[in-house]
Amino acid sequence: MKRQPEQIFTEKTLAALFPAERSNDFFDALFGDASEGAYDIALSFEGYDQTTQTLRFLLNLHERPGRCLACNLTHGLPEVFKRHPIINIKGLVAEIETLLGGEMVCADWSLGHTIQKGRSLHCIPLTIKLREG
Repeated sequence: MKRQPEQIFTEKTLAALFPAERSNDFFDALFGDASEGAYDIALSFEGYDQTTQTLRFLLNLHERPGRCLACNLTHGLPEVFKRHPIINIKGLVAEIETLLGGEMVCADWSLGHTIQKGRSLHCIPLTIKLREG
């Protein structure tokens, strides 16, 4: 990888990969009303392990004002996010692969279990295993 992942996955790039309005689109599809959602989803880059050729991201679930981000709301989300067409993890991984410029390709990806980092922040790990292109 010529450019370092930290140079590729900037805040601006992450916001373009997973735009803020995707949260509203998700809740609109789920409940028929975006305002019913308890959280906003944002993508963050956690790092690259060169030894295992693994990119680590988080889908951060930020509690919306006046809402409750409870564990029972987020525990089953990795399975939902894997399949939901608006969240589109498969498409997100494809976009990440494009940003790698052909030097590396995404061989596999997985979503981990929900992690509670605070009362108003839960995170779902996205791990992408790379191989040379």
